[in-house]
Amino acid sequence: MGFKHTDSDLTLTHLDQSGQVRMVDVSDKKRSAREAIASSTVRLSADAYQLLTAQDNAKGEVLNTARIAGIQAAKRCADLIPLCHSLALDYIGIDFELDPTQHSLHIQATCRCSYTTGVEMEAMMAASVAALTIYDMCKAADKGIVIEHTRLLRKSGGKSGVWEAQS
Repeated sequence: MGFKHTDSDLTLTHLDQSGQVRMVDVSDKKRSAREAIASSTVRLSADAYQLLTAQDNAKGEVLNTARIAGIQAAKRCADLIPLCHSLALDYIGIDFELDPTQHSLHIQATCRCSYTTGVEMEAMMAASVAALTIYDMCKAADKGIVIEHTRLLRKSGGKSGVWEAQS
């Protein structure tokens, strides 16, 4: 997955010795509980944020649609990212936090499974597609919506153990 740290250098695990693209062979790896948490932020105009959060607006429908889209995206990750392994995910959770001072919405996606490879890409895909869905549903009010700061926050499991992003 991405960079692999060795004693002497960093390598790209999806390239073989001759530099050719390859899927990482995880057949000899031990199954373990894996979890990844990713996030993304959607920044809207004041007017679009007001429409999204208005009591008489179908806010729940926008967020519920984005939640379902994020879950579906995590499940279909291997269909879109060519070298991802197909995973049987045990859990996918999408949570939203509204920030009225910044007219933004923070998305957190959590994926879990017990397998021989991690779920970072699935969590990142879930956060990204949830953000894109919010854009799609709010673009009539604001075409300048910004999706930013999509990143991995935390991963656990496997040989490399726990990794957490620095603030």
